[in-house]
Amino acid sequence: QERLVESGGGLVQAGGSLRLSCAASGLTFSTYVMGWFRRAPGKERVFLAAINWSGDGTLYADSVEGRFTISRDNTKNTLYLQMNSLKPEDTAVYFCAARHSMWVIRDSSGYDSWGQGTQVTVSS
Repeated sequence: QERLVESGGGLVQAGGSLRLSCAASGLTFSTYVMGWFRRAPGKERVFLAAINWSGDGTLYADSVEGRFTISRDNTKNTLYLQMNSLKPEDTAVYFCAARHSMWVIRDSSGYDSWGQGTQVTVSS
């Protein structure tokens, strides 16, 4: 059984930083493309970032490139999202997702497993 658990969300002031973690189990982590998505209040879930098996290939949405950094530690079966210069419009539930493929994509329908999400709230 594939299981993903996000953590690290919380309340932060605009301009601050958070690091989200996604702990994976029940899968061979190093053979999964991993991604981060978010769903803001009243909005659809959107792509943020994805990373390849080895961690040396990444893809970012324009809205977060330069502020957010995706990374992974295959020795710990953990995915990370470092979030800097946070803005109120970053307020959302953040999800990690796993894709049993070698191809890094933006489409949420291409990901096989999802976590429950962690709330990030950015105050002004």
